[in-house]
Amino acid sequence: MSTPSDFHHYKGASLARSEKIERYVAETLLKTTLPDTERESSIIWELKHSAGCVQIGRILAQARNLDVEIAETACVLHDIYVIVEGKYADHAHQGAPMAKKILEEMGGFSGEEIDLIVSCVHDHSDKDVYSDNPYIELVKDADVFDCSLYKNAGNYYRIHKSPKVVADYEKRIKKVRAELDLSEEPVFRA
Repeated sequence: MSTPSDFHHYKGASLARSEKIERYVAETLLKTTLPDTERESSIIWELKHSAGCVQIGRILAQARNLDVEIAETACVLHDIYVIVEGKYADHAHQGAPMAKKILEEMGGFSGEEIDLIVSCVHDHSDKDVYSDNPYIELVKDADVFDCSLYKNAGNYYRIHKSPKVVADYEKRIKKVRAELDLSEEPVFRA
């Protein structure tokens, strides 16, 4: 039996490759010079949402028998453009090359893994499009499910998104709730 190692709390030399990316994203937000007044969402929201998506991604990856490290890395990077630039317009497509650069610079991921994670970032906003790629679907599901857990998120979407987009979000949220053996309602936290 091997000797257990102490938990590192996201510091030190023994971070897993996904933890290095998660730390990078958190540090990017903590060090940003772009204030809330110039962002569409607050820095606090982006910290909470990125962490929430990672946790939900880990749970869904286990439930779906997918690689947890790939899932959590794709989830933490899915809004990298918003985290850096503070804007949502075309953020998935704008974030894909940023995610690729981060992954290549941080190292530890194969070219195939990088391509997969970048595809997840690129396609995560197309919630109405269902792909055959389980990782892309996981990131989409983790994103909407995490958002559904915040007070008044449903009202925000109903004001700012089309009824079709809201319906697609609700469909995904209900699917995840059923998958996690939760009640179908509430779809959004009131």
